Amino acid sequence: MKKSYLAVFFSLFILVTACRDPKKNQDDAQTSVSDTTAATPPPAPEWAGNATIYEVNIRQFSPEGTFKAVEDQLPRLKEMGVDIVWLMPIYPISQKNKKGTLGSPYAVANYTAVNPDYGTMADFKSLVNRAHALGLHVILDWVANHTGWDHVWVNEHPDWYTKINGAMTTPVDPKTGKPTDWSDVADLNYDNPEMREGMIKAMQFWVRDYGVDGYRCDVAGFVPNDFWAEVRPQLDKIKTVFMLSEWEDEPDQFKSCFNMNYGWSMHNMMKAVAKGAASADKIDSLRAANKNRFPAWYYQMLFTQNHDENSNNGTLQESFGPGAEAFVVLSSTLEGMPLVYNGMESNLNKRLRFFEKDTITWGNYAKSDFYETLLTLKHRNRALWNGLAGGRAVKLPTNHDDKVYVFYRQSENDRVIVLINLSPETQSFTMGGTGYAGTYTEVFSHESVDVKHGMNVTLTPWSYRVLTN
Repeated sequence: MKKSYLAVFFSLFILVTACRDPKKNQDDAQTSVSDTTAATPPPAPEWAGNATIYEVNIRQFSPEGTFKAVEDQLPRLKEMGVDIVWLMPIYPISQKNKKGTLGSPYAVANYTAVNPDYGTMADFKSLVNRAHALGLHVILDWVANHTGWDHVWVNEHPDWYTKINGAMTTPVDPKTGKPTDWSDVADLNYDNPEMREGMIKAMQFWVRDYGVDGYRCDVAGFVPNDFWAEVRPQLDKIKTVFMLSEWEDEPDQFKSCFNMNYGWSMHNMMKAVAKGAASADKIDSLRAANKNRFPAWYYQMLFTQNHDENSNNGTLQESFGPGAEAFVVLSSTLEGMPLVYNGMESNLNKRLRFFEKDTITWGNYAKSDFYETLLTLKHRNRALWNGLAGGRAVKLPTNHDDKVYVFYRQSENDRVIVLINLSPETQSFTMGGTGYAGTYTEVFSHESVDVKHGMNVTLTPWSYRVLTN
């Protein structure tokens, strides 16, 4: 068996409804976990508490497609409210069995070099230094499960690869034990301790020598969880890193290594609601399931677009139709860290081709103010902070829960109320529940609003109101 996997099981976790003292709440959460074998969350950098994240597809980000072109845009991203800049793979691309004209950035030919099309190692170092000078943080996309077919390890360490009948193979799905159809990459063998050591050294290289702040780990569930537990302390010896898992089906990753994972289920649920295939109250069922599934300290990256969704499944408008903005608001205010995919601030209206050059049309950044409002609110209002540093969403019942989604979040004296019509019809409803009355400011209109328990509200199709105290 090529890879071994930890069994996945969790007991019920106590719901943390508000965070008056993040450290105290973290301690309380740890004691609430019945599985005491790993009751402490992985380390997290302090700056991650209220961070937002922005994905950069370097190839398509500019006509030049270079590190320098990304660096030039960093001040604009900082002003928009971005904290973490996630760079899609920066490494040389394997040419053997490549797809399309330019190949996939995820078919890596060398873990410790950069794609010459993007620039030099010095150019990359300059990008990281400029980001840090602006108070931004840089995480790299890391492909630990497989490499391209002409990666330097193929010749230097052929025994580091999975073999079937004596031949290297495409990645093996751990659920089925069968090779996938990912024809441009070759599977790595995590039963080989020397390969593990080589992978750890490669990941340490970018943190130690280039100052990167962590990793977004591709298909992290195909890699044994005990490897993530092994690599995390080795990276933290250099500095405390931020780790994002591109996976959702391995809850133990929140104990072994990762600070955040992908909210795939929430993404799919939002698309279903947008298309009328699910009612708005089904979001509650998913949130309840996640509460029972993950440790109390968990949070997810919430998104409406990323490179996979955009290239393979559709643009924001194709996926969410006239409700696009409403679902961006929802994903930016529920528990979790909101992702902005490059180009969204300029109304990206095309599927970027994945294996070819296909530059983003930037225009006048028509949606920049919209995203700046949401990201800035997350910075300033502690209720929206990440994990136990923020407040849990308290659902407010209405007489139209199948069509509207209303909730508030609170931490200390900070509170946010969110009202969203997730339907194509005007909805008039009554706000139930208690604990939220007060005077607020609507963040988009800047109007003062007095909120009372049991008040009546009318929202036009797909409209929203975000209120902060």
